[in-house]
Parts: sequence; structure tokens; C-alpha cells
Amino acid sequence: MTRSALLAFVAGACAVGGAWELLGALHEASASRVAGRLLAPLRLAGLAGREPTSAERRRLVLLGAGTALAGGWLLAGPVFGLLVAAAAPVAVSRLVAARRARWRRDLAEGAPAAARAMADALAGGHSLRGAVTSAGAHGGVPGAAGRELAAAGAALAVGARTEAVLDRLRDRARDPAWDAVVAAVLLQRATGGDLAALLRAIAARQEEGRRVEADARSLTAQARFTAHLVCGLPVVAAGLAELASPGYLTGLASSPITLALLLCSVALQAAALVAVSRMARVGEA
Repeated sequence: MTRSALLAFVAGACAVGGAWELLGALHEASASRVAGRLLAPLRLAGLAGREPTSAERRRLVLLGAGTALAGGWLLAGPVFGLLVAAAAPVAVSRLVAARRARWRRDLAEGAPAAARAMADALAGGHSLRGAVTSAGAHGGVPGAAGRELAAAGAALAVGARTEAVLDRLRDRARDPAWDAVVAAVLLQRATGGDLAALLRAIAARQEEGRRVEADARSLTAQARFTAHLVCGLPVVAAGLAELASPGYLTGLASSPITLALLLCSVALQAAALVAVSRMARVGEA
């Protein structure tokens, strides 16, 4: 056996050993865990309303662009894949904003339960700081409101000022319901009075308002569903036509007249969807 053959054999054996080590590492770091770490900023945006850092946002954009590129390439070719991947930054920003808006809605819906829990704690003999801590400590307030009260109680436990903690909670919520609760607490703390009764009255008014808002949403649900259905039917039809006859959409886009008509129809459908969504909007000024 020559020296070169011996070195080649040793190199091949090292390559096989390295491949086995790589497979073991990939097995330890499973795809689900890797995906969980990459998508953790989205989860935290919906769970705690946290804004992703610049590095986390870049990783989300790269992940979204790669996924969109692969899916668009498989669906309609590399050009379409590149076009879809180019929209990844906007899509990631909208997705993060939607997750944070959903968290904020959950926090707003928990304001009446939080007010009642603090009122019960005050009626049971707790101080204001103790009432906030008690309301968030025992799971009596579900969802985002309970987690925010628990965080507020933890901040109060380490010596944070009551006004600073409540102002931070109000700033994070950015909702009139929490504005009313925090304003009532701070006002009664400064002037005195039956804070428990005031918080119960605020909770009752807010719950009544939520019921009225839910009734209004149910009355407009059919119009909103019909608008989305009508706007989605052309997209589904175009996809079915492309699957039945590959190149159909490309053929439409190759003619200036059909391309202009297609763009005009898309613009009209988008305008109609926006108009119906605005007319059926509930709970906003």
C-alpha cells in the first residue's frame, strides 16, 4: 500500500467518524427545538407583548424569506419565489404586530377580572400593594392580565414604587379599560374612599361594555365573512386554474390588456375588503 493510499484511507475514516458525530449532534439538536428557538420571539410577542430585538428580527426575516423562497419556487418557479421572499420583512413586521395586538386585546379583556380581584383583596384587608400582589399571585385572573399583575406584584415585592408599577402597566396595556382602573386606584390612593366599591363598579361597567361589543360583532360577523369569502374566491379560482393548466397565469400576465385588467381587479377587491372591514369595525373610534 502506497503512502497516498494510506493517507486517503485515514482521511476517509476520519470523514466517516465526523459524519457520525454530525448526525449525533443533529439528533441532539432536533429540528423542533431549533425551530422553537428561532420562533421564540414570535411566541413571546404573543405571550408577553415583547418586541423582538434587532438580531431576533433579522433571524425571523431570514427564516421567513427562506421558507417563502422555497415554497414560491416549488409552486411557481424561482422568479415567483424571489418575489415572495422579498416580502418577508414586511410580513414578519405585520406578524409581530398582529401577535402583540392580540396580546394587548387579551390584556384589555382581563381588566374587569383584574379590577374585581383587587377589589376582593382590598375587601379582605390587604393594602393596595398587597391587593395587586394577591390578585396576580393565585391565578384568579387568567391570561395576559394575570401575568401582568404577577409581574407587577413581583416588582412591588422588591421595593418598586406603586405609582411607577401601575404607570408601567397602563403604558403596556394602552387601553381605556386599564386607564380607568389605574386612574381610579391612584385617585383613591391620594384622596381616600372606598376603592373596593369603585373597582367593582368599574368592572361591572366594563363587563357590560364588553357584552355590548360582542353583540355588535356577532351582528356584523356575516358581512365580514361574506366580504372575505368573496375576495378569496378569485384567488382560489386562479390557483385551481394554474394547477389544472400550468402556465395559465403566466399567459394572462404576458398580455398587456389582461395584465391591466388583472391588476385592476386585484385593486378593486382590496379596496372592497378594506371598505367592508372599516364599516364593520367594532370597538374603535
